[in-house]
Amino acid sequence: MEYSHIARESLGFFPTPLVALSKLSKKLDGSTIFMKRDDNTGLALGGNKTRKLEFIIGDARAKGADTIITAGAAQSNHCRQTAAAAASLGLECHLVLGGKEPEQASGNLLLDKIFGCHTHWAGANRKGEDIPDIVEQLMTQGKKPYVVPYGGSNELGALAFVEAYKELESQRKNMNLSFTHIIFASSSGGTQAGLMLGKKVFNSPCQIVGINIDKGETDKVPFDQYTLALANRTAKLIGADYEFSESDLILNSDYVGEGYGVVGALENEAIALTAQTEGILLDPVYTGRAMGGLIDMIRTGVIQKTDSVLFWHTGGAPALFAYSNDLDIAQKP
Repeated sequence: MEYSHIARESLGFFPTPLVALSKLSKKLDGSTIFMKRDDNTGLALGGNKTRKLEFIIGDARAKGADTIITAGAAQSNHCRQTAAAAASLGLECHLVLGGKEPEQASGNLLLDKIFGCHTHWAGANRKGEDIPDIVEQLMTQGKKPYVVPYGGSNELGALAFVEAYKELESQRKNMNLSFTHIIFASSSGGTQAGLMLGKKVFNSPCQIVGINIDKGETDKVPFDQYTLALANRTAKLIGADYEFSESDLILNSDYVGEGYGVVGALENEAIALTAQTEGILLDPVYTGRAMGGLIDMIRTGVIQKTDSVLFWHTGGAPALFAYSNDLDIAQKP
């Protein structure tokens, strides 16, 4: 495994904390829960995309780009961190956002504006379908645009989570811990592909369990197949002799509910319970749904009391402010 030659830009604060959620574990009377706090990566209020952007923006800079363009939903954590990374490096940033511009910006969208990026509203196209046209326009203006993929999920983004697994292994050994499961929100595939490869590289016995938060496809390919292909391409990138198959992928789609960004009872309970036991904020789209899935798996015995679970907090708390009407706790006097 060799990737020291791959360009990388320092953007975050690492290692992120690894902490025990002892009070939440006690409340659930189930397995022991730990949390990897990637909400503390430091860039623009944190999040797991900072890791991916270190390699992706590193590649953009190495190729002489002066303009960054990426896409996502209006409250995209990825877009917020991309805008911050671009601002910190003096790069122009364009965000292609799904939906239409609201009358008042809040949450991640407010932060996008503070970072000074250019926003393009794309209606139903929240996964970058309109990017090629915008790239062409930028090039006619003499710009050198670089497209950051949806969610930062290409081989470079997945590689960041091989590096993250290395970081986790060092912390785990220093703290004399072991985990039976690593659970996280899985949306664009890069985090899961990287963790799957990290598990192989470091010969880890734990299960890598992605909680699917989106009903959609990625690049017109079923999400599970996209993730497997990405894991294989990333292995090839670093010269690792691994071939992933369907048996290696654990993607739990039981908690998708009404779809992407639709907040229900599952997310509401997970957000409130984690906040009120541990003082930790989850977001309504990703970590709220993933933690809700973990809580349900503990209650139903899918994850047993003897298990030791690591929940990977991928960030996203700024979106809470834009979802106040969907949060039950916000409606109570």
